[in-house]
Amino acid sequence: MILCRTIAELKNELIKIKQSSNDPTIGLVPTMGFLHEGHASLMRQSVAENTASVLSIFVNPMQFGPNEDFERYPRDEERDLAIAKENGIDIVFMPEVKEMYPVKPRTSVIVSQLTERLCGASRPGHFDGVGLVVSKLFHLVQPDRAYFGMKDAQQIAVIQQMTDDLNFPVEIIPCPIVREPDGLALSSRNVYLTAENRQQAVVLSQSLALAKQWANEPGITSEELVSRVKAKINEAGQAEIDYVEWLIYPSLEQPSWNEPIELEESKYILALAVKFGSTRLIDNTLFVPNVVAEVKDHV
Repeated sequence: MILCRTIAELKNELIKIKQSSNDPTIGLVPTMGFLHEGHASLMRQSVAENTASVLSIFVNPMQFGPNEDFERYPRDEERDLAIAKENGIDIVFMPEVKEMYPVKPRTSVIVSQLTERLCGASRPGHFDGVGLVVSKLFHLVQPDRAYFGMKDAQQIAVIQQMTDDLNFPVEIIPCPIVREPDGLALSSRNVYLTAENRQQAVVLSQSLALAKQWANEPGITSEELVSRVKAKINEAGQAEIDYVEWLIYPSLEQPSWNEPIELEESKYILALAVKFGSTRLIDNTLFVPNVVAEVKDHV
């Protein structure tokens, strides 16, 4: 495994890969580090499907708002490198901020409409920063495939739209959410949870599991489903709801609010963002026509 801290080093190593193999394929796993099993699952899939795999570890300041946790975002370089090596990564690209942004960038990559709901509404400018850094990584690595976890389903929708609109020759690979045994979605931010926060946070996966059942009730509307999910989350005394939304996926358009849900007609997403103490967690599940995406039942 090769560690590259500069763009020049990364490009040199990629040249070697392209010269050493006939028509190689390159997989990219973009991360902000503090890796967990969710990231590891992306790495393993990339390694299985490509000649070489690049893991980027970069806490991108452009996607953090002025009152967000950029400085305290968890970091553990030694542990991250060990996990990358263990999972077969060929190149780790771990640049400093000055390497990626020698001067403050004046360019934004804005994907309209898709960023106006969910985390885009709660974190203005967040997806402009995501679009900028992912487009830079696509230019630098020139991957054939890029792997993203479905825990941030809005991010995947935004990146897919950006990829299509800008004709990046990259296949976007959405990968399943990885959960703890009790159902909590893995997140680097879980380390911030107090013991009591952690215990109460399982209400998110419990709510999604119940929503799978409720969505199949004859005549239930989007409004009623969202109302029930909010009520379930509020049973956890420390939960502070940012949003609970039922949307068409991946367009993120809102379906009719007061008409019965028709699971056979469209793919839907139920997406949540909830704070426990100072820690904001997101989770979601997809509802595919005739197939409800799996969320472990912890109800």
